[in-house]
Amino acid sequence: MSKFLKLHDSGPEVRRLQQLLLDRGYPAHTEGTFDKETKDLVRAFQSQNLDQHGNPLVVDGKVGSLTWWSLENPKPRIQTPAAVDFRKMPPVKAGGSKMGRKALGKAIKELRDEAGEVGGGNRGPWIRKYLAPAGLEDGHSWCAGFASWCYLKASGSKLDKMPFPYSASARDLMNKMRNLGYTSGPADNYEPKPGDLVFWWRVRADGWQGHVGLVYELKDGMLYTIEGNRSPKVQGFSYVASRMEKLLGYGHVPL
Repeated sequence: MSKFLKLHDSGPEVRRLQQLLLDRGYPAHTEGTFDKETKDLVRAFQSQNLDQHGNPLVVDGKVGSLTWWSLENPKPRIQTPAAVDFRKMPPVKAGGSKMGRKALGKAIKELRDEAGEVGGGNRGPWIRKYLAPAGLEDGHSWCAGFASWCYLKASGSKLDKMPFPYSASARDLMNKMRNLGYTSGPADNYEPKPGDLVFWWRVRADGWQGHVGLVYELKDGMLYTIEGNRSPKVQGFSYVASRMEKLLGYGHVPL
């Protein structure tokens, strides 16, 4: 059994932890000292990964058995029953801009094709496809790369025709959309439409980690989304719209 690790620990088990973080795309050094930088990376990893039962990891910066398992194994597939069929486009009456619905259509095709990681670790040809336009190789978090890629394909695969700059960072993507006047915050009472982007914070509301997905539909008080990098595959999820924890806001392309 792997050793429980925390801040100020040191030794070969810490080096193994740091190497696993590095292998999963988190820029850890491998000097064998559990310093504040390592703790922050552990927290970032915990905020974006699941245990063997498909439950979110506790974000505490400590490495116990559940975090060790998640570091050493691919993310488990999450089974999420929903009242919509994510494999089909939502009805026209649900709304959404022309560009947004085109991007959502690309996301639905990826879901139908079971796009996602191959072998875990944010790796494989699908992930390389989403990250390449941002100048990144696989091994990095890919939720924003997936969302950007859907809009790239909706723009005829031309970066200069996209309604916002391509980004593989959820926080950066939201900032770019905010600069264009395309975002709404949780207090704005905006009702998201199919093809919009939905943004969450990770670890801290004022931190740098984030997550993003595409809105599938707001229906009967539930928000349905298609997301990458929450599980190993592009997948549909559902949330009670009035109780969405860590919501940063929405991005709406009005084109």
